[in-house]
Amino acid sequence: MSRTRARVPAPDQACAAAVDLARAAAEELARPGEPGEHLGFESEGDRIVTHYFACLDRAYRGWRWAITVTRASRAKKVTVSEAVLLPGAGALLAPEWLPWSERLRPGDLGVGDLLPSPEDDDRLAPGFTEVLDDTDRQMVFEYGLGRARVLSAIGRDRAARRWHAGEHGPHTPIAHAAPAQCSTCGFYWLLAGELRLSFGVCANEYAPDDGKVVAADHGCGAHSEAAVLPPPVEQAIPILDDLGYDLMEEEAGSLAEEAGSVDESASEEFGHS
Repeated sequence: MSRTRARVPAPDQACAAAVDLARAAAEELARPGEPGEHLGFESEGDRIVTHYFACLDRAYRGWRWAITVTRASRAKKVTVSEAVLLPGAGALLAPEWLPWSERLRPGDLGVGDLLPSPEDDDRLAPGFTEVLDDTDRQMVFEYGLGRARVLSAIGRDRAARRWHAGEHGPHTPIAHAAPAQCSTCGFYWLLAGELRLSFGVCANEYAPDDGKVVAADHGCGAHSEAAVLPPPVEQAIPILDDLGYDLMEEEAGSLAEEAGSVDESASEEFGHS
C-alpha cells in the first residue's frame, strides 16, 4: 500500500509575477526601507501565492515578511489577501506560553494575593476521606463538620519528596556536620498522620530551622544531646615573694671567695721587672 501524497498546485503565473504588489503591501506595514530583498515565493493553492521578503528591522532579525496574493477565477487582477511577519530559521522567538498556574513558583504569592485551587486538584481529596469509619463519614457529611478537602495521597507524596530534597532534608552541609539526626533531638516535634514517620517541626529557638518542617534524618549543631566539652583548665600564675629574703651561709660565701682568688706564686713571668 503506497502513501498518498498531497498535491502541490502549480504556482499561478500572474500571482507569482506580482512581486511589486507584494512589496508595496509590506512597505505599508513596515517602516520605510525595512522590507529587504525578495526571498522567493510559495504556492499555497489554486491562484494563491505567498511572497517572502527579508526583514531589515534590527529588532526582528531572522524574521521575514510574508505577503499572500491571489486572484479570482478567470480574473486578471491580482490582489493582496494577507500580510504578516513570520519567523524564519534562527529567529528569536518568545518562550512557549504557559498558563499562570504552571508559571507560578514558590515565593511568588504576596500580601493580598489569592491562589485558588482547581476543583480537580489531585493534591486534594474530599474532607470525609480522612475519617475511617463509615458512621463518622456520614456524620461529618451531614453536619458539615471538618474541612471540605484534605491532603490526598498524591499531595502527601509530593510534599514528602519536596521537603526531603530541600534545604531542611538530609542532603545539606549543616546536616552532614550535625552531631546527630533530628529524630533523636528533644526539640523535634512529630507531625500528625502518615507524615509523622518522616517529618517533624523544629522547636528550638536557637536552631536555624526553628518553626520549620524538617526531615527526621536532618540535623544541626543545636541538637539537644550535643556533647559539651569541659572548659579548659587554666594554669595558676606562680606567686613570687619579692619582699622577703634568704640568709646566705658563711661557708657558701668563703667558697665563692676561694673560687675567685688568684695564686700569686703560680703566676708566670711576663719578661719585665
